[in-house]
Amino acid sequence: MKVGVVLPQSADDGEGGSWAEIAALARHAEAGGIDSLWVCDHFFFREDDGHEVGIHEAWTLLTAVAAITERVELGTLVLATSFRNPGLLAKMAATADEVAGGRLILGLGCGWYETEYDAFGYPFDHRVGRFEEAVRIIAPLVRGERVTLRGDWSRVDDAVLLPPPRRPNLPILVAAKGERMLGLTARHADQWQTAWFGLPDERWTQRHDGLLEACRAEKRDPATLELTVGIDVRKPGAPADEGARNLALDAGALADGLTTWAAEGVDHVQLGMAIHTRETLDVVLEAVRRFRA
Repeated sequence: MKVGVVLPQSADDGEGGSWAEIAALARHAEAGGIDSLWVCDHFFFREDDGHEVGIHEAWTLLTAVAAITERVELGTLVLATSFRNPGLLAKMAATADEVAGGRLILGLGCGWYETEYDAFGYPFDHRVGRFEEAVRIIAPLVRGERVTLRGDWSRVDDAVLLPPPRRPNLPILVAAKGERMLGLTARHADQWQTAWFGLPDERWTQRHDGLLEACRAEKRDPATLELTVGIDVRKPGAPADEGARNLALDAGALADGLTTWAAEGVDHVQLGMAIHTRETLDVVLEAVRRFRA
């Protein structure tokens, strides 16, 4: 099972907000043996009390990380297809994969945070329908095909990526938990992502069962679809959430948690840390070493 880390994109906790800090953590994670680095795709989060947290733009940041790393896979967790024209998104993915030397995992989703849609003028209606049209354009384009599609929300006419994508098998990951999105995952994706968890629970079982049902409906062998799971790592000293929906920042606890997820047949996990420092990352790297041992 591969283990990845979600990079910091904000300085809300006092760490990890500058490019210099992010770059240093990315290099340290790669040197420490982590398998993948991930970025999220949002404008900001606005809480009920008015507190706002913004994060750096996903594509720009990930491409910069691609230029300063050599081995780790690089993924988006996940790009909201609502935020970019699908043809442009495919073009950006092919370019980012070229910069990365063929290390990109193209994570896609339909979006969920209505507040940022309203703030920046993106339509929030028909999100799954819009996503379906977008992925029908993006997937064949990044695989080197020509695409013509006249949909309700997206249109392309003999679209093609030139220069052609570096590889015809650039992996597409889809984050999904609802019936329609799981169906689209089974139809179009190479990898499925679900989040956020501490240890496997009823939510995991229900979502995984839903994926298996979607694969049956699409006549897709589930063994051909990689399983990826987002794992929540809480702040040092913070109490466990009700239902144990996160893991303690402790090398032993994290190693045990990784072992549990591997036993579930998961192929790849993404660790989301509440605090991003070299010290907290070192705890994660030690946990990964113990897990592999």
